[in-house]
Amino acid sequence: MGRIALFAPAALILAATACSPTLPPPPPPPNVSVGLPLKRQVMDWDDYVGRFEAVQDVEIRPRISGTVQSVAFREGVEVAKEQVLFVIDPRPYRAAAAQAVAELAKVQAGVANARTELARAQKLIDAEAISREEFETKQANLRSAVASAGAARATLEARQLDLSFTTVRSPISGRISDKRVSIGTYVSAGQTVLTRVVTTNPIRFAFDGAESFYLKYVRQAQTGERESSRYAPNPVDIKLADENAYRWHGLMKFVDNAIDQNSGTIRAYAQVDNPNGFLVPGMFGRARLLGSGTYAALLVPDEAIVTDQTRRFVYVVGKDGKTVQRPVETGPLVEGLRVVKAGLAPTEKVVIDGLARLQPGMAVSAKTVVLKPRAAADAPGSAPLNAPAAAEATAR
Repeated sequence: MGRIALFAPAALILAATACSPTLPPPPPPPNVSVGLPLKRQVMDWDDYVGRFEAVQDVEIRPRISGTVQSVAFREGVEVAKEQVLFVIDPRPYRAAAAQAVAELAKVQAGVANARTELARAQKLIDAEAISREEFETKQANLRSAVASAGAARATLEARQLDLSFTTVRSPISGRISDKRVSIGTYVSAGQTVLTRVVTTNPIRFAFDGAESFYLKYVRQAQTGERESSRYAPNPVDIKLADENAYRWHGLMKFVDNAIDQNSGTIRAYAQVDNPNGFLVPGMFGRARLLGSGTYAALLVPDEAIVTDQTRRFVYVVGKDGKTVQRPVETGPLVEGLRVVKAGLAPTEKVVIDGLARLQPGMAVSAKTVVLKPRAAADAPGSAPLNAPAAAEATAR
């Protein structure tokens, strides 16, 4: 009975162990794809929104008052410098010019007569036949006549100018607007707007830049990283509202001398060649301006970057097959991939997918893939605006 009592607890333990379930094996490490970042020499570009402006924009106003006699241009097309645009009734000004011619002739006759009298007085004063006072009066009469002739000549020039102003010519070559007056309209000198002429080649792209961008450019110029657009023709690429590529190229020409206190921006513009006149003043565009010097950068897919509040990081797989977090400083998109400026080594394998389940120090099963560019090197980051569909249609 003693031996039976000693072996009973051991039997119970063995029976309990035999009846307990087997523990499951640990889960396999998660499968992830990893790849080496692409190495590129990168230049940053800053985005701006602006509109095209004419280099020269002239409102045509008459320089004399009168009635419009004729209109001599086709509306909305190119005109040449000095091309006739309007004719204002010249008859009153022609008559005034003729009157000035007659007045000048009259005064010139007076000058000739005064010279003759002075020459006669010279002989008489030599013979002591007239007084000195009378001789000096003859001299004064000649000087007065010469002055009157000068005034009459200036009046004639003014009347001839008025007569020439009855023909209104384009002061510049460019594209003309419509006529703002009709034949028979009375126009006032310097007041009435007749039409407008703008130049289209070259054309300006004007935009406003934030004060933060301006400060960045000034500091870059101080360190020699990038020349200031105030003095250097930095490149500007532009795309229109319906375009998905930067097909228009210009150079910076102007940066204003002060920051607007109301908006906190500074005005600037680039100059763009427009040989076929496709671009017109007022047209909207998106531009990118050279924003940095050239620097070495690494490119990774956007989905490989994890954002944790204000922190950005990527997972890399070490030689031990475990994940490590790498805080990174990111930049713009290049070739469809995100620029990593700092925090990552070119030899580190970055986790590209399967990020949702990862934790630092976790063992993973890594499959190596080769990263490739996803877009052209100059691909923009925004989609073009599509023209609205037609409201109606007719069949022929």
